[in-house]
Amino acid sequence: MDGVADMGGTEGWGAAHPPQAEELVFPEPWQGRAFALTLLSIQLAGLNVDAFRHAIERLDRTAYLADGYFGRWFNSAELMLTESAILAPSAIRARALNLSGGQVEEPPIPEPAEPSGYAPTAEGSLRTLDTAPEFAVGEQVRAKDMSPPGHTRLAGYVRGHTGVVALIQPASVLPDTNAHFQGENPQYVYSVRFDSHELWGADAESFALNIEMFESYLERTA
Repeated sequence: MDGVADMGGTEGWGAAHPPQAEELVFPEPWQGRAFALTLLSIQLAGLNVDAFRHAIERLDRTAYLADGYFGRWFNSAELMLTESAILAPSAIRARALNLSGGQVEEPPIPEPAEPSGYAPTAEGSLRTLDTAPEFAVGEQVRAKDMSPPGHTRLAGYVRGHTGVVALIQPASVLPDTNAHFQGENPQYVYSVRFDSHELWGADAESFALNIEMFESYLERTA
């Protein structure tokens, strides 16, 4: 999760690079269109923000790296639409060829397949829990050394390392299950402060890194 608040996973970008008064929201027009198309694709496919993030993770190397940040959004939108059978896999290529003067027969529109029985319990990701948080501010915790299958917001570089709870955030839908429509499983989220030397060794530059972590990602150190 790495302190992320936006859909694309730009960890801490806004804090490190505050927007300038004259800065364009989208430097190029196609980026705005990619943004809008992605939001519409999520809605049309009956998906959620965590399924979108999981789509980004599953792009091949070229689709992920070659087209830049909003290119990843656009490529993920295509993946979501084809996997949900809203578009046939070859439909976009055929349409692009025809728009550029080609004469290619476009495939028929398939029968959409939305996730079965999926319905969020409330708007957004925040939820209210009747139970108290498992960990307290100031408590030393360890990020579990595990590799969950599918989507997760547990960063690989913190797994197995210890930190200190700096802040308890409101409960939120667990991305690991929500991305796969296996339930919301809301949990408290903790801002955990890690020392750079704990993560990267004695030769690392000295600084502290705060990372937002779901309760099931953490365990006590003793």
